Amino acid sequence: MERMIKLNGNILFAFGLTLFAGLSTGIGSTLAFYTKQTDKKFLSGALGFSAGVMIYVSFIEIFVKAKESLELVYGPTKGYWITTIAFFVGIFIIALIDRFVPSEKNPHEMRDVKEMKGNGIEVEFESEELMRMGLFSALAIAIHNFPEGLATFISAAQDPSLGISIAIAIAIHNIPEGIAVSVPIYFATGSRKKAFSYSFLSGLSEPLGAMVGYLILMRIFNEKLFGLVFAAVAGIMVYISLDELLPTAEKYGEHHTAIYGLISGMVVMALSLLLVN
Repeated sequence: MERMIKLNGNILFAFGLTLFAGLSTGIGSTLAFYTKQTDKKFLSGALGFSAGVMIYVSFIEIFVKAKESLELVYGPTKGYWITTIAFFVGIFIIALIDRFVPSEKNPHEMRDVKEMKGNGIEVEFESEELMRMGLFSALAIAIHNFPEGLATFISAAQDPSLGISIAIAIAIHNIPEGIAVSVPIYFATGSRKKAFSYSFLSGLSEPLGAMVGYLILMRIFNEKLFGLVFAAVAGIMVYISLDELLPTAEKYGEHHTAIYGLISGMVVMALSLLLVN
């Protein structure tokens, strides 16, 4: 009951964070329109930083809290086993989503905003193909963002400071996704408004994930369900970091830039957790 009261007090804050994280796809879209070129080194470091935050907090904070909850229900040995299984179930779920989303055009493929200025992909593709590429990217990103929204919401509802860290990490992660949607749709239609709209809308699935989490999970929340969901969230975030963030960071910049960003993210997350506790 105590945990439920705490969660209910943070609901609006958690929704706000999830909305912020999801709609940051619009930042990527705006960058594509109003900057001359992608600052690849900065974006590489930022994506590495985001991965560092998510990996560190998943193993050090989220997994541990899930384990504590499940050990209260099942005891130390069985609780640890169930936490570990739930962690890998989370990985399996996001991997399954990754496997079955439209993959004709990779939504996480690197895009440079210079392509918006007339030097890029419009030469290689007809506008119809470009529109299809942009729509596939928007759909794939929307599907990916749904569990991310659930992860952000559940984390923020349980622990606001933890939710802020995760929301910022996911917001950084969503910036290149906004570019990936905007670039082909802009070339297909010639409309900045349409390109921005589709990019913006693809991020709305994160608050939708939060809404589903609230309507379904929060009404039946208890120690057992909290532990299972939190362990799965840890798995989802680790998979996103290894499958999306780090590979994209590597594409945008040098290997060491991404790694320095990764380590910096871990250090900042560690310090913030130490200061809070």
